[in-house]
Amino acid sequence: MRAVLQRVSRAAVRVEGEVVGEIDRPGLLALVAATHDDGPADVATVARKIAELRILREERSVEDSGGAVLVVSQFTLYGSTRKGRRPSWGDAAPGPVAEPLVDAVVAALRERGIEVATGRFGAMMEVELVNDGPVTVIVDT
Repeated sequence: MRAVLQRVSRAAVRVEGEVVGEIDRPGLLALVAATHDDGPADVATVARKIAELRILREERSVEDSGGAVLVVSQFTLYGSTRKGRRPSWGDAAPGPVAEPLVDAVVAALRERGIEVATGRFGAMMEVELVNDGPVTVIVDT
């Protein structure tokens, strides 16, 4: 699995003009993608990193600061640009494989007591965020 974590002061995601997920306090926007051979261990690692990385202000984590997380699925994180001008999406897991894995990351974060908002899997989404820092970290299992 792969996640791009951005420290934000707030973030929201819209589908067809409707807000479907929003955090209105400091935390993380987590863009999350799965590849073909990801499983429970990858889910656990990504969720732990999202919860515990000390990348919020004053070197605090989402978990110990009471921050929130907006999780947005983004298969394009596995786009390969090594050849030509058109990215290849072959490394991204298909929807039926990726969706339960992204859902499992969300569930694992919620089990830790973290407030989690989400986008809508497979939808065309508009993501709005206010970067704080900016701080962006890539987690790759």
